[in-house]
Amino acid sequence: MTNYKLTIAYDGSKYNGFQKQSKHPEKTIQGRLENVLTQCFEEDIQIIASGRTDAGVHSKGQVCNFHAEHYLEPTTVLNYLSNYLPQDIAILELSIASPRFHARYNVLRKCYTYTIDNGLFANPFTLKYAYHLASPLDISRMQAAANYLLGTHDFKAFTSLKSKTKSTTRHLFNIDITQEESMIKLTYESNGFLQHMVRILTGTLIEVGLGERSPEEMLVLLNNQIRSEAGFTAPAHGLCMQRVDY
Repeated sequence: MTNYKLTIAYDGSKYNGFQKQSKHPEKTIQGRLENVLTQCFEEDIQIIASGRTDAGVHSKGQVCNFHAEHYLEPTTVLNYLSNYLPQDIAILELSIASPRFHARYNVLRKCYTYTIDNGLFANPFTLKYAYHLASPLDISRMQAAANYLLGTHDFKAFTSLKSKTKSTTRHLFNIDITQEESMIKLTYESNGFLQHMVRILTGTLIEVGLGERSPEEMLVLLNNQIRSEAGFTAPAHGLCMQRVDY
């Protein structure tokens, strides 16, 4: 039994998220990958991902692993995948991992970015990868608010009400907000993210940037732990998984 490790980039625009679904598995990243890998190895392949991404969310560094009874050289597998995967899914790296490596349980840190196009007109070349918001944002206020969120907290107010996660406590290492011309990028690093967490945090910080909330209100939201008091869920297409650290 060989344990393979994959690093994957994908454009999530046309997919119903990463996780395979019983109906239309071909419309998920996992479903597409498993189908091609099963053909390649001529055995049932099931992949384990570092985490799920929602419909419309992109990745530049999703990490997965899978076990196979039959051994194939990584270059052989890569060549097969390059021929049969759609062009919006790319394998950045494939290697033999230690038998105990687990893409989900061994994660130390994840990094996501959220991109906002803050120009008066939307940039037509980034429409699929940046949320367009014409109203000017004050990123200094947004950064001040973000700083209150750093550290270990219960982020119950910043997760989907549909989430079934037992613990909503996470550690946020960093939130960095930068701007280059009209593009604003929010970079989040944490030991783990809850369902919709980055998108809800972003929606809340946008409201701070618009002057609709004070930066200090983040402390109230963390304390009250009520989802309806936090901001809106920012659209999925602005979100991208950048990397996973082990």
